[in-house]
Amino acid sequence: MDGLRVEKMFVDIGMVEDIPRLGARSIRTPDGDIAVFRTAGDDVYALRDKCPHKGGPLSQGIVHGTSVTCPLHAWVISLQTGEALGLDSGCTKRFEVKVENGRVLLAYWKAE
Repeated sequence: MDGLRVEKMFVDIGMVEDIPRLGARSIRTPDGDIAVFRTAGDDVYALRDKCPHKGGPLSQGIVHGTSVTCPLHAWVISLQTGEALGLDSGCTKRFEVKVENGRVLLAYWKAE
């Protein structure tokens, strides 16, 4: 009996310049929306577009440093880990993302 093989793939979601500095863009997927953020230093991060508190759209939040503040209740979420910062607790899923030749590539797992 053959086992299930899972392979990591990357999908091109656009140019870095398509994401505003200190902003985000939301990517719709069959598994839910993903927010892709760009910092002032052009680092790119990807999180589930849902605050762990009440599900607010993180892509509409304020990006500062390597964090985003949820637009609903001002929870601050680390772009590096997805963890709530300060006295709040909770986590949103983080996705692997990389930039190659100015293109943003988002990781996904393909089962074969």
